[in-house]
Amino acid sequence: MESPRSILHRRGLRPKDSWGQNFLGDPEALEQIAAALQLQPGEAVVELGPGLGHLTRFLLETGAQVTAVERDRDMVEALSELRSERLTVVAANAAQADFARLAGVDRVAVVGNLPYHLTSPILFSVLEQRTHISRAVFTVQKEVAQRLCAEPGSRTYGLLSVLLGLYFRPHLLFTLPAQLFHPPPQVDSAVLRLTALLVPRAEVTDDGHFRRVVKAGFAQRRKTLLNSLQSDAALGTGAEVRAALEAAGVDPSRRAETLSVEEFAAVERALSGRPERA
Repeated sequence: MESPRSILHRRGLRPKDSWGQNFLGDPEALEQIAAALQLQPGEAVVELGPGLGHLTRFLLETGAQVTAVERDRDMVEALSELRSERLTVVAANAAQADFARLAGVDRVAVVGNLPYHLTSPILFSVLEQRTHISRAVFTVQKEVAQRLCAEPGSRTYGLLSVLLGLYFRPHLLFTLPAQLFHPPPQVDSAVLRLTALLVPRAEVTDDGHFRRVVKAGFAQRRKTLLNSLQSDAALGTGAEVRAALEAAGVDPSRRAETLSVEEFAAVERALSGRPERA
């Protein structure tokens, strides 16, 4: 397989730092990433930011129908070297893409080596489109993968740990040293798999309200949950927040990082006037 450096040189291109372009060309790592999706022949998969097409080649070898979403016109032209009836290249911003619609299916697998500055927007997009995503495998900054897989009580446990944990089962598969990329980033990466749960981990009354509760809880990590939540006036007065926490069986003096997904859901239901599960 031709290396990223060689393809870029041949096409007179250079990595765009402002777009966070770091190309993975290690065949063993690419094969592992494609295998982690467990694609079936003919299954639809959307690849975000395919770049020069190194991972795309391995995805095509599975027999899958690949939709590659790439906003860099230079990379779109480079992808034209991959001639396959099972490949569709879409010139678009991956952070704004409707994955299932682009693939022409109701539920789709998603994969990609995510630019670090687009990781959070894409993960929030996955949350918004969760009912149409069966699973996702992303290469992200190692610390981000660790954060998403963190357990309650960990210092790295945070907003996205809870929000994604409500609907997906996260698993850090393996790490990728920086030197495997061209150019090498300043930090190591990791491959993260998100498997959609058949049913959410807990009941919430409203997704937007749940996100607001969790966001308020983590907005001031050093403060107690009572103080953090009552700082958002839309969630209620101090007395109402205290009553909701007590109704949910959560000590108001605890901090957000100690609450499980299920406990956050109980707090959200209580703040909505529904402390008990239906």
